[in-house]
Amino acid sequence: MTNQNILDIFLETNALLNGHFLLTSGRHSNQYFQCALVLQHPVHNETICSKIAEHFRSFEIDVVISPAIGGIIVGQEVARLLNKKSIFAEREDKTLVLRRGFQVEEGKRYLVCEDVVTTGGSVFEVMDIVRQGGGVIAGVGFIVDRSNNKVQFGVPQFSTLQLEVVSYLPDECPLCKENKIPLVKPGSRKVKV
Repeated sequence: MTNQNILDIFLETNALLNGHFLLTSGRHSNQYFQCALVLQHPVHNETICSKIAEHFRSFEIDVVISPAIGGIIVGQEVARLLNKKSIFAEREDKTLVLRRGFQVEEGKRYLVCEDVVTTGGSVFEVMDIVRQGGGVIAGVGFIVDRSNNKVQFGVPQFSTLQLEVVSYLPDECPLCKENKIPLVKPGSRKVKV
């Protein structure tokens, strides 16, 4: 499955949005990948996540961990395909933490899974959680790499779709300066518009 095949799935499911978006990273963009519109279809979820699972199949992995909300479905499907346990971190007072009895086990090897990476902020937070708990990062797998491989996590990483999608700091955003298209926050994290 190529970049184009996966991009076609996003287009078919109307999951590649055009407009003026506030990204979770705080940056602005004219395009937004709404992975939930793809992942609501189990066949697409399995097809796309199987690429991540296959890439990491030969790695020593004990647990798959994801940031909530976007990464949960990806992490769960990759864990199912690898027959591994799946846990997730969620926001509490703007910080990702483990709740619900989830714990990092010392010495265990963790695969971090996410839906979309722009700056990698949530992935880096999850990696910190794992390391602080004495776990080892085996790798990072995600569906969309908006940075076109510019964001590097310092461990083996794999994305199913690499694109360079333009994003701007808020005070440099030409869409804000034109003031023709309203700014929309479609993601799960609460960020002030």
